[in-house]
Amino acid sequence: MLGKRIIVLLVALFTLTAIPTTTVSAIATDLAPGDVLVKPLPGAPAIGLPGDTIEIYPAEGVTIQSLQIISILHGPYDLQILDTENSVIKAKIPDDAVPDVYFLVVKSDKGEVTIPNGVWVMKEAPTVLRIAQGSDLHITSGSKMGFVCGDYFQKSTTEILEYCRNPIPLHSYTATDSFMTYYAMVGLNGENIVNIILSTGDDVDTNGDRTGYQMLDETILHATAAGTPFISVKGNHDHPPTYYTEYVGPRYFYEVIGNFIIIGLDSRGEERHPEMEQLEWMEQVLKDHPGKIPIVLVHHPFWYISRYEGGVVENLTAFDDNDWQQIKKLASWDWVGKNGEYEDIARKFLQIVEEYNVKLILSGHIHKDKPVLYIDKNGNKHWFYTLTTTGAPDKTSNPPSQTDINRGYTQPSWYGSQVIYVYSDGKVEFPFVNDLFAENTIISLPIPQKFIVFRQNGEEGTAVKFINELGQSISGPFVLEIPEGAKIDPQATNITYTVLGEREIGGTYYMLLNITVPEGMSQIAVVKETDTKAPEVSIGYLSPSKPKPGQAFKVYISANDNVGIKDMKVEVIVDGKVVAEYPAFSMKPAEVEATYFTEIPGVDAESFTIKVIATDFYGNTGEAEYTYSGTATPTTTTPTASGESTCGPAALVGLVMIPLLLRRRK
Repeated sequence: MLGKRIIVLLVALFTLTAIPTTTVSAIATDLAPGDVLVKPLPGAPAIGLPGDTIEIYPAEGVTIQSLQIISILHGPYDLQILDTENSVIKAKIPDDAVPDVYFLVVKSDKGEVTIPNGVWVMKEAPTVLRIAQGSDLHITSGSKMGFVCGDYFQKSTTEILEYCRNPIPLHSYTATDSFMTYYAMVGLNGENIVNIILSTGDDVDTNGDRTGYQMLDETILHATAAGTPFISVKGNHDHPPTYYTEYVGPRYFYEVIGNFIIIGLDSRGEERHPEMEQLEWMEQVLKDHPGKIPIVLVHHPFWYISRYEGGVVENLTAFDDNDWQQIKKLASWDWVGKNGEYEDIARKFLQIVEEYNVKLILSGHIHKDKPVLYIDKNGNKHWFYTLTTTGAPDKTSNPPSQTDINRGYTQPSWYGSQVIYVYSDGKVEFPFVNDLFAENTIISLPIPQKFIVFRQNGEEGTAVKFINELGQSISGPFVLEIPEGAKIDPQATNITYTVLGEREIGGTYYMLLNITVPEGMSQIAVVKETDTKAPEVSIGYLSPSKPKPGQAFKVYISANDNVGIKDMKVEVIVDGKVVAEYPAFSMKPAEVEATYFTEIPGVDAESFTIKVIATDFYGNTGEAEYTYSGTATPTTTTPTASGESTCGPAALVGLVMIPLLLRRRK
């Protein structure tokens, strides 16, 4: 009896350790960027030309000892501290600093931090601000996933298998990293399609997910270290800003970029609009910067009109009482209140937009594309553009299920981004959209829907898998974290590349390349030596543990590899025959040791075998089987991998995807 109890206890302990969790505990020894600075931070850089003076805002009680900027190709440069006034440090960018987006290395009495996207040294003030907008990234360290299926995405395999044979599982980290990577490749150092990346909130899925914010900073690094700067505002999922102000940026702020000024507002979580104090601050900022072209970022969209459709509102003004009665009927309840309790705030905001001729207001939140053109009585055009989600699996089924229709969700969902140009005369242009108000048309661009970057960072190498279904090759700068001494293996790389430079920054080795990603699927491997080791893989458990015939269940898998796992699939075997195959995906996509899981819609049999096959970037495979027979205790077997026995439970991170040729979005 005692022996049985010990066995039961050991099984319970194993199960508990295998269960994935989204709870994140802070590590007291970690020093976050926000522990030392209020600004600049990874989502709010300091900006200037060589020789300009920039402002550095230390955290309360912190004494800054030195400031330095460094990039993979340039520097390091010491920033001369000129003055400190009202706790704000004035620092000079060296006259000979080469234009680039730099890490900011800060030494303080509290410790040293290295901040990606810390200082953007411009070559010249832009005459056109070429914006790449992303929104609702919803990065999580947990298991929130979506599946790319043609032009749309879905939250669950059980809801798309009828019309999508090869869904690509896409973690929010991977979706965000693909967005950042793409626009960095076609950004400042590329084809000059964009010169800045903006995010309009809900950067993570849970405000207390510290690891999620660290994952976000990795994606920011991949864009900014490649030369394209990034700015973000917080959303309701970032509220309260438990870690947002530690890893991303201040609640609200402004950035001057030549003739443009970007104002980031905080719509305060479930309050869903800025408070009057913020609007008064915004108005003062605009008064202090006359002649600048204003652009406002705020997570919750101002207009309602209809929930998911845009339109034109014209010949009205917030300064007229009668006009305001019409306007507030078209504005969102988030801003005016269901009973008009916040309409003084909504009216003040629109008055500021009119008075200071704010040309562009960018938002997110609703996970749908929604353009609204507001033309005031003076004929001035004000674009309010709300973007669909760039990385969050939505609550909507595709096509909508009856349950979704009953809840009011009837629109399909997709991942997307947008490119918007703002000229020095105030003109706003959407260069890649023919008709912003076309009905039943996807107006956002298919990034990351059709350009996906799966990264793996192992102890003995780094590998990346690309899916490019944009109809053309994509070229530009690309950043990798690599082990010290690793080199590109041409035998395991089928993209065109040129190594531009390598450098250690903040204890991490980086490689900057110029690459060309062809259409279809491709990869790059940077390793210390040819990889001959097979992935380690084992099956942890099923949930529920005893699925009934036809009942959906999840399979949790542990795996590990020395370089990276390229593909992982799960086969369902009944009576010795493979009856179904599903993709599995990692909960920590960039790590080579992590938990994977997949969802099985159901097996119409009392007993069956689950077989997991993990393949790395060199074609080595690791396999594991899990046999279930009704109420009997399941048994796990570990077959050979590449001629050798695989190890037991380990955590693996691999990005799983199945090749899918997507038709080009028109």
